[in-house]
Amino acid sequence: MDNDRETGSLLDPKYDASGLITAVCTAPDGTVLMLAHMNAEALQATLDTGEATFWSRSRGRLWKKGETSGHVLKVIEARIDCDQDAVWLKVEPRGPACHTGAPSCFYRIIEDGKLVRG
Repeated sequence: MDNDRETGSLLDPKYDASGLITAVCTAPDGTVLMLAHMNAEALQATLDTGEATFWSRSRGRLWKKGETSGHVLKVIEARIDCDQDAVWLKVEPRGPACHTGAPSCFYRIIEDGKLVRG
């Protein structure tokens, strides 16, 4: 066990081969809002500004959530898991988190192999 990374106080994210870590965003009530990815620059921007910034794999660039819609995610608390390869952002959403307009990107339930709005 890498004690410093897994139990120490040093922030030392373990990025994957693409330079990314997974980021999960939840509302204050615990509702999962969205999942995205961060590179080192996105994580630092998020920590510096207090607004969620990600690496957009589809755009191939940094993406501040809400940069065009205004639906930013104001960071209340940032956590990292024990082996520092995933980030959990507790956020206050300023509008819907999903680009479809749904409050959460996880708005569908899988039932009998089909998707049902929850």
